[in-house]
Amino acid sequence: MKWLAALVSCVLVSAPVFAREITPAERRDHSYSASLPGCEDPSVLGQISSDFSTRESRFWASSLTIVGFERVAETAWRPWGLDYIPRRYCTGTVIVSDGYKRRINYSVREKLGFIGIGWSADWCVVGLDRNYAYAPLCKQAQP
Repeated sequence: MKWLAALVSCVLVSAPVFAREITPAERRDHSYSASLPGCEDPSVLGQISSDFSTRESRFWASSLTIVGFERVAETAWRPWGLDYIPRRYCTGTVIVSDGYKRRINYSVREKLGFIGIGWSADWCVVGLDRNYAYAPLCKQAQP
């Protein structure tokens, strides 16, 4: 019992050592501006549509395209705190060229574009995650 008490007291005494100061990503050496386009921004939706049709044709020999977006909404903004890369998480419904409506989960991330310039969108369409990168049912594309 004495060992348990000693262990608990050591953990309690050392707990402040494990705490760290939170420095917002905007104030680091390689700072972020945290100015990302919104979920409904045409440039974001356009990039997702373009990437979707490219991925479908190149990897899955499919002619599917995204025809439109509905009920797009933000689900989270910087869900892990200020000291992480700014990310905006969104969800919505896409109308695919096969006539089906499917849920889409996506995030807009700062400085994660081509060679770290600009923003990029990472997305998953439920039912069309053919390599299960975001399985199950695109849950891993959410925060």
